[in-house]
Amino acid sequence: MNKQKGFTLIELVVVIIILGILAVTAAPKFINLQSDARESTVQGVKAALQGANTLVFSKAAIQGKETSTGSVVLNNMGTAVTTDDISVTTAYGYLDSSATVANTITNLEKAMDVTFQALADDTIVVTGSEWGVISTATSFKIVPQGRTATDTAVSACHMKYTAATSATVSPKYEVVDTGC
Repeated sequence: MNKQKGFTLIELVVVIIILGILAVTAAPKFINLQSDARESTVQGVKAALQGANTLVFSKAAIQGKETSTGSVVLNNMGTAVTTDDISVTTAYGYLDSSATVANTITNLEKAMDVTFQALADDTIVVTGSEWGVISTATSFKIVPQGRTATDTAVSACHMKYTAATSATVSPKYEVVDTGC
């Protein structure tokens, strides 16, 4: 008599149960990947801003402007015409915050080489660009696409920058990632 080879029904059920248990324990780790990626990008923009600010401060120190507010030339185009130079406004050698979002965006785009969407208030969701910016006279928030700058919202996910207030007080960087 020929004996057939194959799996029994019990063996197949056991394998399916084991795969089900593995799927249930591993699924939450994979479901949260988008949130983790968004948190990482906000941390990355914080690091990029810190790096850019270090370079801006270095340029300000070279130009003797690290203890005052004003404009710092980041790239002198080498011509006698100063209007083609790339410069940013600073507060004590670091990037400043402006009450107008347009000025803040101009500074950030020159220093970081990233495009930003202007946000009118904290509750607006970023849709037109990868990053949005809202600013006040003393601070600004950088918000990733699909999120808001409201600290208490379900979609709160941003990096808050508080400008330097004197030559001895450095700027502050704070990440809010509760809604990423």
